[in-house]
Amino acid sequence: MKKFLLVLFIPVFACTQPNENSLDTAQLIEDFRFISSDVTEGRRTGTEGNKIAREYIVTRFEEEGATPFDGSYTHDFTFQDRRTNEEVNGTNVIALIEGKSDSMIVITAHYDHLGKRDSLIFNGADDDASGTAALLSLASYFSNEKPNHTLVFAAFDAEEMGLQGAKAFVEDSVLMRKVKLNINMDMISNNDSSEIYGAGTYHYPFTKEVLESIDTGNLKLSFGHDTPDLGYNDWTNSSDQGAFHAKGIPFVYFGVEDHEHYHKHTDDFETIPLDFYKSSVQMILNAVLAFDQQ
Repeated sequence: MKKFLLVLFIPVFACTQPNENSLDTAQLIEDFRFISSDVTEGRRTGTEGNKIAREYIVTRFEEEGATPFDGSYTHDFTFQDRRTNEEVNGTNVIALIEGKSDSMIVITAHYDHLGKRDSLIFNGADDDASGTAALLSLASYFSNEKPNHTLVFAAFDAEEMGLQGAKAFVEDSVLMRKVKLNINMDMISNNDSSEIYGAGTYHYPFTKEVLESIDTGNLKLSFGHDTPDLGYNDWTNSSDQGAFHAKGIPFVYFGVEDHEHYHKHTDDFETIPLDFYKSSVQMILNAVLAFDQQ
């Protein structure tokens, strides 16, 4: 009788084990909802709403046990507004999880957006609360799964004002010598065809071989948007990966094509197909895991 009970117990126990590469999607969605809410007022650089979002990101890094980067989660920088020529203050939020080596993969997303215009709040759910919440989710995962490379998680400010947070970060030449790859996420949550792009393989062909090896689930992972003949549709410098590329650092940029809500006040949490978003972040985790084995 004891042997019979043991046989029954083992398969039931096995069925309850979580997928070893699974994400906490409930927390992912909670983070996404807050960062893209009216409370953060569109997160324009230098505003109170941007500060609220920044403080939330810091708290979440603390909760997940990610280490402050270079002694602090927040890193201030200044730049000239290219439209007004005024000096603007921005703040990046950066954490890390030490790996088995000090060779670095920098995972990035920008938390700023367009702010308020007249009575409208541009919440920037897809652009780029989606990437920022994913950044927190990846930090959570790797806080429990020690990576081979040291992983830096950077929530950049002032991307919408010319990639300013990313540009400030890559000016640390000593640090950049340790960086092997940038994985950038910008607009990863809204597509009607379950399609997302991994751009950058034209410039860094080794990345395509890695990406072709990963489990993409029910998503279509496409390549392209990274050749100079495409003009506006060349995404090489369209988001924060451009600052890394300018320093010769390989990148993969995950993003969807522009949609009806892009840079409009309708880019709200309520417009997001959440099943697609969850699959997108899971696929990106699979990619990070694959690159971490390189």
